[in-house]
Amino acid sequence: MDYVAAVLTREFPNRHVASVTPARKGNHKHTVIVEFVDGHAVVVQLATDADALHLETALARAVGDRTTIPVPTVVTTGTIADRGYAVVERAAGSELHEQFVELDDATQREIAHTFGRGLAELHGAFTLEGYGAVTANPVGTRVEFRADETRDWPRWFSSYVHDGIDALPAAFDSLRDSLVAAVEDATFPENPLSTLYPWDLRPGNALVDDGSVSAVLDWGQPLAAVPGLGVAKVEHLVADWYVSDGTLLRQAFRDGYETVRPYPPVEPIHRIAAVVRSAVDSNGEVTRPGYPERTGTRAVSFHRQRLESLL
Repeated sequence: MDYVAAVLTREFPNRHVASVTPARKGNHKHTVIVEFVDGHAVVVQLATDADALHLETALARAVGDRTTIPVPTVVTTGTIADRGYAVVERAAGSELHEQFVELDDATQREIAHTFGRGLAELHGAFTLEGYGAVTANPVGTRVEFRADETRDWPRWFSSYVHDGIDALPAAFDSLRDSLVAAVEDATFPENPLSTLYPWDLRPGNALVDDGSVSAVLDWGQPLAAVPGLGVAKVEHLVADWYVSDGTLLRQAFRDGYETVRPYPPVEPIHRIAAVVRSAVDSNGEVTRPGYPERTGTRAVSFHRQRLESLL
């Protein structure tokens, strides 16, 4: 079945399509850009897990409503056969992942500032009761987001880090015992503040236009955690991922956060967790930092060096 054609027939029965172009590569979604003959363009996303895709679009709408983060407008969502789909407006700009290293230092710092401010807005706009996987529940005309997985922060966070350690390939074996010890030696508050944890908020999921972030694209599989974990993760993906010395980017990120709310406590174990959970993707493959992307032993070396410095 041609799912894209089926979606277009249902949602745009009177529009004539000029082209359908495969777009972003993801582990969970199939995404294409559809251009109509009148010049208008939309993005169609398809996923076998319809509920997960509809949760993502509900969160994207809420982020657009509650923060200044630029999020493409969701046109519609639905289910066709065994696929969930979402249609969103195509945002202006090019892949920030590919452009970041080409930008001048001042523009890089401004983008880091933008990510810091955006994360702080998310932390202010989305506070939750529990930790772990977030769900969306319609309440009248509003969507309420909840984290019902657990109310036990130490247990959830310990499991979250241990799962990341277990996923590391053999190239990390010499660090494994030290990472486990770092988790076991850490102390955790019993009932800390829980906020939205946008674990994949990064330049790789953003567009840039004229030196500014023009869209943040991926809000899938949202989690709830303490603010410090979110800060550690996003800061790592912004300040460490693309440059050899992220000191100035880290400061710009923090300055951006503090324009909205006070910087939260970020414990060493938060930073270790951020790197561990960034080193391997959902397919078990070592992630490829930088651009041009490091691969193979160079990618492993990047993650190992960061972990060694934290340990």
